[in-house]
Order: sequence, then C-alpha cells, then structure tokens
Amino acid sequence: MYLTYFNGAWNEGNTPLFGAMDHSVWLGSSVFDGARSVRGHMPDLRAHLQRVIHSAERLGMQCPLSVDEMEALVREGVAKFPPEAELYIRPLVFATDGLLVPVAEKSAFALTLFDAPIPPFTGFTACLSALLRPDSRMAPTDAKASSLYANTTRVLREAKSKGFDNAVVCDMDGNVAEFATANLFFVTPAGAVVTPALNGTFLAGITRARVIALLKEDGVHVEERTVRPEELTTATEIFNTGNFGKVTPCVRYEERALPVGPVATRARDLYFAFLEVN
Repeated sequence: MYLTYFNGAWNEGNTPLFGAMDHSVWLGSSVFDGARSVRGHMPDLRAHLQRVIHSAERLGMQCPLSVDEMEALVREGVAKFPPEAELYIRPLVFATDGLLVPVAEKSAFALTLFDAPIPPFTGFTACLSALLRPDSRMAPTDAKASSLYANTTRVLREAKSKGFDNAVVCDMDGNVAEFATANLFFVTPAGAVVTPALNGTFLAGITRARVIALLKEDGVHVEERTVRPEELTTATEIFNTGNFGKVTPCVRYEERALPVGPVATRARDLYFAFLEVN
C-alpha cells in the first residue's frame, strides 16, 4: 500500500507529482529522507524530518513545512495503516521552477508512507566496488539528494553482476566510505569495533549515530577513524546500519564467509529495544 500526502490531500497509489518542465525532473533538484514506523513506533523521526529541511537548503530549495507540521502529517498518515504495520516514511522536497537555479520559494512537498517490512536478520553479501564516492567538491554529499543515487545504482549493478547483494565503496583517497546503501561497521581481530570516520563523502546516518550511542551506553566503544579496504579482509564481523534494515550483518565479503556475530546481534537487539520505547 502506498499513501501520499500532496497538495493538501491524502492519495492512494503511485500519486503523480511532477510536470515535464519541473526543475526536479530535468535538472535533478529533489531531496528526501527515510524514517520508519514499526508497529506505531517512530524512532528518531524528528531528526529525519529536520534532515530533509537541511538537505533542501543544501540544494537551494526551501521545505514548505516545518518539522512540527511534517510530524503531524506523519502521525496522521501512520494512523491510516493497521497498528502492526512496518512502514517506510519518505518526505520529499522538489523544485518546480527555475531555469538552472531552482526558485527556492516554489519548492513542493510530498509525504509518502508505504509498507516495508523490516528485513530478516539473515544477512547480505558484498564485494569491494571499483567505483568511488564523490567528495563535497563534486556533489552535494551533505544532503540526501536524489541525484546522488545514480552513483549508488551504478555500484549495485556492478555488485549484482558479480553475484553479490551490495558493495563497499571507497572515497577519492581509496579509504572505505560505506556500503552502497548504508553505513559500515566491522570488528577487528583484536575485538575493536570500527566505523569509517565522517569525511564529507557520505551521509552521517541517523541510525549510525544511534547505534554508536547505544553501544557506548552498553559499554562498547566504537572507533571512528580512517579505514583501509584491506582491513575488511581480516574482519571477524562486518555489518551495516541504515534506515531500511536498521542493523544487518554481512555474511560474505568477497569470497570469505562471515558469521552473524555477537556485536551486530547486540547492536540490533539494543536498537530494537530503543525502538520499542520511542
């Protein structure tokens, strides 16, 4: 089921939003965010809504709604689904006018909710991509911009052509940035839990930050530092964090099988315990 709020009304199905001359259609000026409702629990919802406002500003747009207004709409929309529903919440801001530079005050807004069950904790496979993440001098990497996903799909097509589900992507200096679709964590042979430090080439994930904080509260320190690709070849665990699956283990990296390890399992348990009270 798809439910979209646009132009003051809720609509079912794949609601038309754009015109052929809209700036977003032919010049790529749209941003979105992704939050979750799981049985009515919406962890970090306001952080996701605040980020879509920030993302819009980074692309020269202006979100027409405040965080409070968006939150009220989200809660109104979630109430239209069954209580046990697991939903993806996607606010979208897009430019409608402007030749090359979008007219900020003519930005439009749509909120889509749709069924998206939390994936099972069975894991995914990944390889190292030959493609790279752009840095902030090349692309709006500090925004959740739709235009960035052309590169994501290139990485995923490459991975799938090799028989993998996902891929690790490096930055312009050859250091690990993240997976194509989510932030990356791993455990070293010495037991250290590591995630690549934020360096402007990938989005600072809201779920990433939440998992780091939850692990810290549980007595597990997460190192945020530069990561070389070869470190992943000796990792005892690799997992990702992101809005769609929250915490998901990597069970094969290149040709090496990996366990669903204790750190990923604990991180997931902590996250879903947090979800149940938020």
